[in-house]
Amino acid sequence: MGSFNTSFRHSFVLVGFSDFPQLELILSVFISIFYSLTLFGNSTIIILSQLDARLQTPMYFFLCHLSFLDLCYTTSIVPQLLINLQGYDRTISYGGCVAQLFLFLALASTESVLLVVMAFDRYAAVCRPLHYTAIMHPLLCLSLAITSWVGGFMNSLIQTGLMMAMPLCGHQLNHFFCEMPILLKLACEDTEGTEAKMFVARVVILIFPVTLILGSYANIAHAVLKTKSMAGCKKALGTCGSHLVVVSMFYGAAIYTYLQPKGSYSESKGKFVALFYTIITPMLNPLIYTLRNKDVKGALWKVLRRGTDSG
Repeated sequence: MGSFNTSFRHSFVLVGFSDFPQLELILSVFISIFYSLTLFGNSTIIILSQLDARLQTPMYFFLCHLSFLDLCYTTSIVPQLLINLQGYDRTISYGGCVAQLFLFLALASTESVLLVVMAFDRYAAVCRPLHYTAIMHPLLCLSLAITSWVGGFMNSLIQTGLMMAMPLCGHQLNHFFCEMPILLKLACEDTEGTEAKMFVARVVILIFPVTLILGSYANIAHAVLKTKSMAGCKKALGTCGSHLVVVSMFYGAAIYTYLQPKGSYSESKGKFVALFYTIITPMLNPLIYTLRNKDVKGALWKVLRRGTDSG
């Protein structure tokens, strides 16, 4: 028997996709491509937002934070996953596992809170357009961003601390990274009380934000339906629709993984669902937010023309 707090000299074996050997090469290629697109897309949004004055607004300020989160989020998982898929090294130390668990939970929790902040920003823009500038003051935007990061890291600190206190039996993880549900499967004592506390923390960081987001968009839908301007209606629906797509993908996968009973969690399904929210969603976020956005397209062409002219 081992536990996080007594066995740092030992290591876990990450099974990864070794039980699907025919998929490992294909997954390695596709994940490498998706990871490259994630790095390029999210870095582009951050750089453009700094270079173009039109993108220095509250919406893009929060979008930059989301892009930075996605960069860190995937980078905490993908490099080791690619090594695992090549079969070079499938082990991770206890310390490395704790660090990965903490970072993953912290970044995912921060994104959960940040999506609520972005929904509030859209609510203010659509439902309070005349007061939007006064409401979304730079100081408030900074405070909301800091709150997202602090709240996310505090949630992770609590859950990781509870996890570290659990006695664990075995060292084989049927996953490609150290994720909470799979670690709970190794608990070898009655941990019902600890798991109940962790479940409450997960409900707070998932269900509460979803409720706030749905409330914001209910008000936005009500305001949009009352407007007489078709152009304004289409613009509001386009901006808010992209955010709702991101919200649905992120919370849908997270709720499926983290709010189901431990006994009903499928390790095989869990690995493929985890691919979706660790690899695919961070790659799609820049496309969803910017594909139909004229400001971002204009900023990109402006930067490209500037580079061509200087060359």
